[in-house]
Amino acid sequence: MLAVTLSLIFPLCLAMAAFTDLFEMKIPNAIPLVLLIGFGALAFVLGLPLGLTGLHLAAGLIVFFGCFTLFAVNVMGGGDAKLLTAAAVWYGFNISLVEFLIEVAVFGGVLTLMILALRSQANTVMALGLRLPRSLIVEKKIPYGIAIAIGGFCSFLSAPVVTLALATVSPK
Repeated sequence: MLAVTLSLIFPLCLAMAAFTDLFEMKIPNAIPLVLLIGFGALAFVLGLPLGLTGLHLAAGLIVFFGCFTLFAVNVMGGGDAKLLTAAAVWYGFNISLVEFLIEVAVFGGVLTLMILALRSQANTVMALGLRLPRSLIVEKKIPYGIAIAIGGFCSFLSAPVVTLALATVSPK
């Protein structure tokens, strides 16, 4: 049961990141840190072999290099890069990581198009008196933490560590 409880760290952190990104246009450093510590605790409780744990960390490192490149050319925010890196560690080197990254990209594209459409009608929205977060109307950047969270919610159950955690409470 402890493993299942620890696995809930992932969706909870993603939800917190999405909300803070939506309302503040930033993702606190504590969220990716808790994700990494949560993965470490879950790996320990599940008894993951050190080599397999290392592969999970290597997957995160590869995602980090991609994110850092996007950050360096001002395409991705630093908080988004850290969040995506920490989330990638939960998936490891397997097809579930690819699924997660594809889902994040698709949801990110849809989110971006929706926000751009909304911003193009900003005067109408403000004239109607709708109270929306500044990140949706005024800011120039996209709160991509929302897309990362939605992609994570959709692929969460395919992450191998989550599958192993759920197997600890299955009837035998």
